[in-house]
Amino acid sequence: MHVGEIMTADCANGKGIRVSVFVSGCTNHCKGCFQPQTWDFEFGNQYDKEMEDFILKEVAQPYYQGLTILGGEPFELANQPEVAGLIRRFRKECPGKDLWMYTGFIYEKDLVPGGCRYTEYTDEILDQVDILVDGRFVEEKKNIRLNFRGSENQRIIDMKRSRETGKTVLSELNN
Repeated sequence: MHVGEIMTADCANGKGIRVSVFVSGCTNHCKGCFQPQTWDFEFGNQYDKEMEDFILKEVAQPYYQGLTILGGEPFELANQPEVAGLIRRFRKECPGKDLWMYTGFIYEKDLVPGGCRYTEYTDEILDQVDILVDGRFVEEKKNIRLNFRGSENQRIIDMKRSRETGKTVLSELNN
């Protein structure tokens, strides 16, 4: 996996002050994407233990609310093993912090058994996510007034409640 950018003190990609990790590689190629350079799986720097240590040391600081993983596309098949490893360490080393993820894929269609982005890591990842923003960016539905998403079709999903109930539960942040 490659990482295009690590953004510290980010307040645009989730609630509170966050560390945001932009993984590289995306096959969605949304028209109007704000980071088309991240479509390339080789964009940025190779993800390694040193980078992971930096991310976790940074997000452990008391002024951060949590970690956001976005892209590119964290649920690309090639990215899921490393994303799962980062999340495992995050949950162990940063208790009490929240985890947001962004995906262009649809939770109930693509990230379930039989879905196009379901792997042996998908459930492990989703079980640890607090908020999932799903759906491709649709330029014709772009709305700059929306919090934490770029187009009106995208949803902010409360993953803890969704996983508990077995039904997709939208976060109050959708309003």
